[in-house]
Amino acid sequence: MKKKNTKILLVDDEPDILEIVGYNLSQEGYQIITAANGKEAIAKAKKEIPDLIIMDVMMPEMDGMEACENIRKIPELSNVLITFLTARSEDYSQVAGFDAGADDYITKPIKPKLLVSKVKALLRRLKEKEQNSETLNVGGIEINREEYKIVKDNIEIALPRKEFELFYLLASKPGKVFKRDEILDKVWGNEVVVGGRTIDVHIRKLREKIGEELFKTIKGVGYKFEV
Repeated sequence: MKKKNTKILLVDDEPDILEIVGYNLSQEGYQIITAANGKEAIAKAKKEIPDLIIMDVMMPEMDGMEACENIRKIPELSNVLITFLTARSEDYSQVAGFDAGADDYITKPIKPKLLVSKVKALLRRLKEKEQNSETLNVGGIEINREEYKIVKDNIEIALPRKEFELFYLLASKPGKVFKRDEILDKVWGNEVVVGGRTIDVHIRKLREKIGEELFKTIKGVGYKFEV
């Protein structure tokens, strides 16, 4: 993925943030598009089809959480990476962001060089996903990574992005013992800092949605889920 062909949509109601972040990323060769609120972000995303959306959470008219949920419902934007750029760093806020469909969570303030580094890491993950897209069939469930879709007994099960990636990881190697650090690295990325209970919350939600018996057939038996 060449930088000059990579579009990044910046969404924030603070002009200074748009200017500073946009400047630093444009210096790296990325195409920068901006929006001042969630509604404008959805319209710009539909028109431009960006590779990455960096979005504030607290905004007028429509906040980042609602905008993220709406963007995830648009088929042509299903593979767009979304990361929240926000001053809120609490565990519950991060989990809510991932539930809304976000891929990452960046806490403000952040130094320009670190922001650029995190953006590069996110885009590398997008490239890896594009190269490794495939469909799995485990325990009667079809898992389509390219479309982020799970079908069980001809019924589609809707999962937030991070729950899907966690389930896909576990289902890709049934019975494998996954260590906590390995899960964090493969699902959230080794540069992302998440709360210690984040994996446990996602595992509990997967058990509820997928079914306890089926979940037992695919999870690493040596990993102790603390729920």
